[in-house]
Amino acid sequence: MTGDGSYHHGNLRAALLERAEAVLTASGAEGLSLRGLARDLGVSHAAPSRHFRDRQALLDALAVSGFTTLNARLRSAAAGGADGAAGPVGARLAGLGRAYVDFAVGHTALLDLMFTVKHADDSSAELRELGHESLLIVARLMEEGQRTGAVRPGDPVQLAQVAFSTVHGLATLAVAALLDDTPLSEAMELALEVLLAGLRPGR
Repeated sequence: MTGDGSYHHGNLRAALLERAEAVLTASGAEGLSLRGLARDLGVSHAAPSRHFRDRQALLDALAVSGFTTLNARLRSAAAGGADGAAGPVGARLAGLGRAYVDFAVGHTALLDLMFTVKHADDSSAELRELGHESLLIVARLMEEGQRTGAVRPGDPVQLAQVAFSTVHGLATLAVAALLDDTPLSEAMELALEVLLAGLRPGR
């Protein structure tokens, strides 16, 4: 969308998703409606239905978009960052943790929606696969670490789940302002230090 709130012709779907996340952040999922988005973007009430058959389809698309963005950030971190120069596994695992916390804190309402929609009984195969891919990105790096002796033995998926629980819990505390006087950056580095120490093979 442009600075005046309009959108480039032919990109209504992207504009609807962008506006939908803004409304989601401000008002929650209950504040979202196709009619309201049409009004906000200055298009006809019928225009959004060309892209989303109903409100649930919009929520599903928001979740898909969220997981797609999150996974892209996680893949970049797993590869070693923007330059793609893969460094030590431990450094890349720390980068994954920072990338997840950054996304979770910056897109709290969207992340909540992503997990809610993913775990719904009628969630799409695409959404379930995208959600599982987030875990597999971390698990694959755990496997690499095991091959090089940087990560302890064990089920890489379980190790990835533990890593996710650590950084997700930290992000949840930060969003709820429960870190007291500890800056998030400081808490995050300490959490990553403890997590990585626990992932190293025993001596």
